[in-house]
Amino acid sequence: MLTYLMKTRPGQFLLTGIIFIVLGFIFTQINETYSTYAFYVAIFFLGFYAAKDAVVDTIQSKSPNVDLLMILAALGAVLIDYESEGALLLLIFAGAEVLEDYASDKSTSAISELMAQVPATAQVLKENGEIHEVPTKELRVGDTVVVTKGEQIPIDGYTDRKTLVNEAALTGESVPVEKDKGDEIFAGTINEGNVVHLTVNKLSSETVFSNIIRMVEEAQNRPSKISKFIDRIEAKYVIGVLVAVPIFIFILYAFQDFTFQESFYRGMVLLTVASPCALVASATPATLSAISNGAKNGVLFKGGAAMEALSTMDVLYSDKTGTLTYGEFQVTDYEVDEDILKEVVYMEQQSSHPIAEAIVNTFPELDLDTVDQTESVEEVAGSGVQKGDIIVGKPSVFDSFEDVNGYRSKVMEGNTMVFVGKGNEIVGYFSLADQVREESKQAIDGFQKEGIHVSLLTGDNELVAKKVAEEVGIDEYVASCLPEDKISYVNDSQKKGKVVGMIGDGINDAPALANADIGIAMGSGSSVAMESADVVIVKNNLAKLFYSFKLSYKLNRIILGNILFSIAVIITLIILNLFGLLNLPMAVVFHEGSTILVILNGLRLLLAGEQAPRV
Repeated sequence: MLTYLMKTRPGQFLLTGIIFIVLGFIFTQINETYSTYAFYVAIFFLGFYAAKDAVVDTIQSKSPNVDLLMILAALGAVLIDYESEGALLLLIFAGAEVLEDYASDKSTSAISELMAQVPATAQVLKENGEIHEVPTKELRVGDTVVVTKGEQIPIDGYTDRKTLVNEAALTGESVPVEKDKGDEIFAGTINEGNVVHLTVNKLSSETVFSNIIRMVEEAQNRPSKISKFIDRIEAKYVIGVLVAVPIFIFILYAFQDFTFQESFYRGMVLLTVASPCALVASATPATLSAISNGAKNGVLFKGGAAMEALSTMDVLYSDKTGTLTYGEFQVTDYEVDEDILKEVVYMEQQSSHPIAEAIVNTFPELDLDTVDQTESVEEVAGSGVQKGDIIVGKPSVFDSFEDVNGYRSKVMEGNTMVFVGKGNEIVGYFSLADQVREESKQAIDGFQKEGIHVSLLTGDNELVAKKVAEEVGIDEYVASCLPEDKISYVNDSQKKGKVVGMIGDGINDAPALANADIGIAMGSGSSVAMESADVVIVKNNLAKLFYSFKLSYKLNRIILGNILFSIAVIITLIILNLFGLLNLPMAVVFHEGSTILVILNGLRLLLAGEQAPRV
């Protein structure tokens, strides 16, 4: 904190003001004139930025703000020879302002921390075999970048070989992830395997990290609904105080037999305690802290309003592929002789279809040397692939084939089946399915326990939708959904007064994400989906979303607590002043102390953790 004070101009002014206040109290016992001058200098340094903000903001917005009340209270104290009280008032006020700036700086530092994750330069492999170091921002799609073991990856791209990548900077998970040849790896992560050659697939401005940085910056510039409401009432409240204080002074002087100095003094106390400093600081520091916490844990909020709204959800609609599931086929069951299996794997290597890739990836160690690779492999449009008398394809292709082994009975409800035929006989099968993410089950269970109704909306068929819904524990699902159907479900729930969240990752989900009260996109999804959403989950981990749901709940409780506390302090101090039980020094300590407590309470949300915050 001291370092922060020393390196910022408001912090330097605060420290200077503290020094002169100390001198002022020391000179009180030695020389009254020197003491007064010391307090004047302290008031100048401590009130400089408050006065600047008061004047500039009042002129620009054409309405007064809370800084103006503090400056007037301090000047009023000086007019009646209470320089020390005026200096103390500005000391605590300036301290609270610097603390709030510190809170914002800690939140904003999330951007700096993220930017520091990405190297500024990269080692580019040229066609002649030479390696040149170039700035990351100069990399172009198609460039080959060399990344050595233990080095941070400078840009998004595809690896040319198997490697281990530590993605903790993106996902928070410390266990390295195994990447195969052709897999995408991301800027800011760390290569823990051997040296790899990376084929650049995105410009530096389009990487996952650059999108994170941009969205965090945008979020911090978008105030929450509560912050905007407080900003709207601030000017009216300040005007009310400015009107009430002279009336209060007049009543005391004209009807209560107080001297003008006594009346004015009590008026300055009222001006001090009625200032909404703590109320104004109730939401913004807490919201910025929560946004920063979310960013550290892999969930990006595009503003305070989205952060606050998440915990108010009544209904959560979710897409299936790439959201609840991995969006990749995996072989769950198969039966085929090894010789035929080698033929099948060789044939599927010639295809780019997701099912073919899944079969090939299931048998990476299979020796294909015995396969006749001189015979051509033909792709049969809409059916499968064929090599000689061996054919691999969907079940409908084999309607006329004999099934002596009963492979047709192996068809699993909700799975995709691939048969293998030789001659006129079915000689094997593969059962494939899109695997459900384990964290999806945990997150869905968590949301439902919180009373949120979760429903699955998918374009897949009835059998697949039913199977996935059962696996993740969702009672309600709708299959064969078109984009307009998803919008319809979102709008229908909103018409019933529900706060609706929608999770998706594809272009077809973007309209529903835009229409929902809280649109939630997957970080590895389409850019259109991410642009349409209010929240982006980096790396598709729904457990992170539930973490942020709990964080949002705690944020709203902290803001509500701050507001109630601030109002209670103001009312209590005003009542004490009305009965003459409060002097200016005590008013300053209690009022401005409440502001500092409110800011510190909001700063608690900066503490990031893997477990959901306790509420």
